[in-house]
Amino acid sequence: MYNRYFLDIAFDGSGYCGWQRQPNGVSVQQVVEDALATLFQRDLSIVGAGRTDAGVNAYSLPAHVDIPKDAHGDPFRWRKSLNGILPHNIHIKGIHSVQPTAHARFDATARRYLYFIANERDPFNRQWVLPIRPFPHIELMNEAAQLLLGTHDFTSFSRLHTDTHTNICTVQEALWSASPYPDTWQFSITANRFLRNMVRAIVGTLLQVGSKKIPPESILEILDAKDRTQAGASVRGEALFLAHVAYPKNIYLSNKNSLEIS
Repeated sequence: MYNRYFLDIAFDGSGYCGWQRQPNGVSVQQVVEDALATLFQRDLSIVGAGRTDAGVNAYSLPAHVDIPKDAHGDPFRWRKSLNGILPHNIHIKGIHSVQPTAHARFDATARRYLYFIANERDPFNRQWVLPIRPFPHIELMNEAAQLLLGTHDFTSFSRLHTDTHTNICTVQEALWSASPYPDTWQFSITANRFLRNMVRAIVGTLLQVGSKKIPPESILEILDAKDRTQAGASVRGEALFLAHVAYPKNIYLSNKNSLEIS
C-alpha cells in the first residue's frame, strides 16, 4: 500500500540531459529516483509535471511519487534526508501529501516559464542569462508578445516530429519586464501547456522583432503558417527556467498553495 506525494523540485539544469530519463546522459529524474532508492531502500518511480530540455532550469518542477505506507519518518524528515543525498544542484523544496489519483503532469492547469536576457554577463549571473548586444527594443517585443495571447496552434514554435496529439495551447500571459536582478530583463509566459522547444522558439522570434528584423505583427503570420521554418531560431536553454506550476487546490490533502501561480 502506498500514499502519493508531490515533490517540489528545484534544479540547475546545466550538466544534465534534461528532466526525463534518457539513455545518453544523466537526467534530473534519474538522480532524484536514485536518491529515493537510497533513502527508502527500494526503487520508486516519479512522474514530473513536464519535460525540460538539456540545460534548462527549474525553480519549481512538481513530480508525484508513491511512497509505501510503512516507510519510516514523515515528509519533513524525508525532505531533509533527500537533500542530504542529492547533489547541490538539485533541491527538494517540499513534499506534499496529495489525493491517490493526483497526477503531476495531467492535473496541472497552468505553467509559467521565465527567460532572462542582459546586455552582458557578470560574475553572478553568467550561467543564467543570454547576453545580447545591441540590446533589443523591449516595447516592440511586448507588442509582438501580446499577439500570442489566447488559444492558437503553436506548430511554428514546436520541435518537429514530437509525439503530441495537438499543438493547440492557450497562452494567458506573455510579457517582457525588468528583472529583480540589476540590468536584466525577463520574459514571463504562462499557458495551460507547452510544446517541446516552444518557449525557446518564441523568445528567439521575439528577439528578431526586438532587433527590427521583422515587424511585431509578423507573429500572426508565423502562427498561421504552422511551419517551424517561419519562426526564429531557438535560444539557448541555460537562461530558461520553469518557474511555477498550478494545480486545483482540492488535490492536496493538507492546506497547501505554494505550488499555485501567484
